[in-house]
Amino acid sequence: MKPFRFFRFAYILALLLPLARYAGAEPDPGQISISVGRLLEQGHYTKHKLDDELSHQFLKNYLEALDYNHLFFTQGDVDKFTSKYASELDDDILLGNPNPAFEIYNIFQKRVEDRVAKIKGLLKQDFHFTGNRSIELNRQKSPWPKDETEADQLWHDRVEGEYLQEKLAEHPIDPPVKVLTRRYDQLLRNLHEQTREDILKTFLTTLALTYDPHSEYLSKSDLENFSINMRLSLVGIGAVLRSEDGYAKIMDLLPGGPAQTGGHLKVGDRITAVAQGDKEFVDAVGMKLDKVVEMIRGKKGTTVKLQIIPSHATDPSARKIIEIVRDEVKLKDAEAKAEIIESTNAGVTQRLGWITLPSFYAEMDRSGAPDAKSTSKDVSKLLTRLKQENVGGIVIDLRRNGGGSLDEAIKLTGLFIPDGHGPKPVVQEKDANGTTRASKALDETCAYEGPLLILTNRLSASASEIFAAALQDYGRAVIVGDQNTFGKGTVQTMIEIGRYIPFLGSDSTDAGALKLTIQKFYRIAGGSTQHRGVASDIRLPSLYDHPDIGESALKNPMPYDEVNPVPFEKITDHPLYIKELKTRSAARVASDPEFRYVMDDLSLLKKKIADNKISLNEKVRRAELSEAKLLKEKRTAAREKQKHSEQTVYLITLDNAEKPELELAKNDKKDAAKDAPKDVGKDAAADDDDEEEAGGKANVKAVDPIRVEALHILSDLIELSRAPKTASVAK
Repeated sequence: MKPFRFFRFAYILALLLPLARYAGAEPDPGQISISVGRLLEQGHYTKHKLDDELSHQFLKNYLEALDYNHLFFTQGDVDKFTSKYASELDDDILLGNPNPAFEIYNIFQKRVEDRVAKIKGLLKQDFHFTGNRSIELNRQKSPWPKDETEADQLWHDRVEGEYLQEKLAEHPIDPPVKVLTRRYDQLLRNLHEQTREDILKTFLTTLALTYDPHSEYLSKSDLENFSINMRLSLVGIGAVLRSEDGYAKIMDLLPGGPAQTGGHLKVGDRITAVAQGDKEFVDAVGMKLDKVVEMIRGKKGTTVKLQIIPSHATDPSARKIIEIVRDEVKLKDAEAKAEIIESTNAGVTQRLGWITLPSFYAEMDRSGAPDAKSTSKDVSKLLTRLKQENVGGIVIDLRRNGGGSLDEAIKLTGLFIPDGHGPKPVVQEKDANGTTRASKALDETCAYEGPLLILTNRLSASASEIFAAALQDYGRAVIVGDQNTFGKGTVQTMIEIGRYIPFLGSDSTDAGALKLTIQKFYRIAGGSTQHRGVASDIRLPSLYDHPDIGESALKNPMPYDEVNPVPFEKITDHPLYIKELKTRSAARVASDPEFRYVMDDLSLLKKKIADNKISLNEKVRRAELSEAKLLKEKRTAAREKQKHSEQTVYLITLDNAEKPELELAKNDKKDAAKDAPKDVGKDAAADDDDEEEAGGKANVKAVDPIRVEALHILSDLIELSRAPKTASVAK
C-alpha cells in the first residue's frame, strides 16, 4: 500500500468537486471508479482493502476478461502490463484514473485486428486434415503463448479446427471460408462497437469480481434490465432483437405485446432507424444493439417509429415506417406456473400438482402495494387452484432457478410450514461485523400441508437454496435432484452509484450501480450453503451433476463456515420415509433406459472435459460423428418401442387459475406441433439458441426422465403417508 494515499485521494476529490458541478448530466468515469473502489473497500463483507495484492489479482482478472481463452495476448504483453499496472491499479481506481482500462483495451483491440488479418490469410491456404494433431478445446487454464511465433501456430491449428468443423456440418449454410470470414468480421464489428462506458463496465465489474464471484458493477442499462427481470414487466413494444450484419433484426414478437397485436412488424424485419414520436429519425445501422433497445423502450403511452427493411423485401433499399404505441409487456415465461398431471392405474385416477418456478421475483420499487408482483402471491394463487382440484401431492421445480428476492424466498417457505410450529425461522444472516440474525416468515399463513417434493439441480442457487434448505431442515419436503445445488451462500444489495456522486445533477441511475456482497446466509440448523449447497435426499442422474458447475468452480469464492442453530420446531407428525423412497427410486432408475442414456452421456462428457482436446484428422472426426449418429438412431428406435403410461396434463397459469374450466397443456392437444410455445424474451438481444428453438426444436416433445421419476417418488410418498400405522411394545 502506498503511503498517504487517502490524503491524495481526498485532495484529488476536492479538486474534482467544483468541476463536477458544472459537468452536466453525464457521470464522469473517474468519479464512478472512486465510488466503486471505496464502496468495495468499506462495504464488502470481507472489508478487504484495495491494496497491492488485490491489484495484482485485479489485473490478471481483467486480462482474462478480455482474452479468456489466452489467445490474443502473448506472455510478453502480459509481462509488460504487469510491470506497468499491477502495483498501480489500486491507486488509479481510488484516485479516479480509469485510463488503464482504456489503454489495455486499445492494445487488446489492436491484437485482435492483427490476428483477424492473419486469419483471413490462413483461410486462403489449403488444409489437409491428416495426421495425429489435435487442439485444446478450452485454454482458460493454459498459459498465454510465449511469443508471436507460438501464437501463430496456436491460431493456425484453431482456424484449421474451425474449418474442419464447418466442413463436417451436416447441413452447411455456406462454404467454410465464407462462414469463418463472416464470423471474424462480426468479431471485429463487436469489438469496434464497444463504447467507453462498455469498457469501464468490464473493468469495474472485474474489480468487483476480484472480491467475490457475485459482486458486480452494473451500467445504467444493466440496472434497468435487472429491474425488468425482478418485476417481470417492461414498457416497450415486446420484440426480441438480435444484431445481424449491422442491423437490429426482429427475431420474435412477444404474445400480447404492442408489436404483435399491431400486426405490422414481422419476424425477420431489420430496423434501420428509430424516431421518438414526431422527432427526426436516428440512424440505427451499425449501432450497438443495447443502444437500439434503449431507443425503442420508453414511457407507457408514448409513440416510437421504426424504419425497417421488410423481411420479404427483395431489394435491400426498400423501406417501411411502422408506428407503435408503447405499453406494458408482461414477461409471462418467467412467471410461476402449474400443471395437473392426471393418470389412471388399475382403475384408480391420481392427480398430482407440479409448480415450475423460474426465479424468485418481486417488484422492489412497489413492495407492499396490493397489486405488486411477487413470487409468494403468485404461488399462493396456484396452490389454491391445485387444492381445489384435489391433487394428492405437489412438486416444486426449482431446476435452473438462480434465485432472486431473499424476502420472497422467506415468504414462500412460510406458505408450506404448518401453523402452530412456532415463529417459522427460515434463514440466518451474518454481516461483516459478525452479527447474526434470523429471518422469519412472520405473516405467512400455511397454504399447503400435503405431500411435497422439491426438485433441484446444480443450477438452483441462492434464494432457491434458502427455500429448499429450510424445508429440508424442518422435515417438510423431500429434496430430489443432483448431488447438491449450486452453493451460493451470500447476500447482495444494490447500491446506486449516483447517490454517492450528488453533485452530478442527474438521475441517480445514470452512473449505474454496484451489486455488493454484504452478508452470508446460513441454514436454521447452522450450516452454510456456501460451497456445499443443499444435498439432495434422493439423487438422480443428471448431465448438470458434475463439479465444473457450482460455486466451488468460480474464481474467488468465499469459504464455507457455520453459525449456531436457531430454535425451530421440526415437523415430526408427517414423516418423509426417505430411506424407503430412496430404495424404490434406485430400483426404477437402475432399470430405466433414459437414465442409462444420461449416465452414459455424463461419462462421455466428463471424459471430454478431462481430455480437453479434439482431433484435426478428418477420418477420425467423421468416424466419431458416425458413431454418435448411430447411437442417436438406436436410442430413437428404442424410444419408439417403449410404452409410456397415459397421462392428461392441464396447464394452470396466473391468467386462468380462477377460470372454471381446466386448460389442456399444449403438448396434449392434437395441434401441439403447430402451437408449441417458443422461448421468447423482451426488448433485448436474443441468445443464439432462440432462433434454433423458433425453427422447430421446441415442437419436439422430449423425454424428461427426472420429471417422470420425481412424479414416481411423489406417488410413493403419498402411498406411504396413507399407509396404516402400526405400534409395537418395546421389550
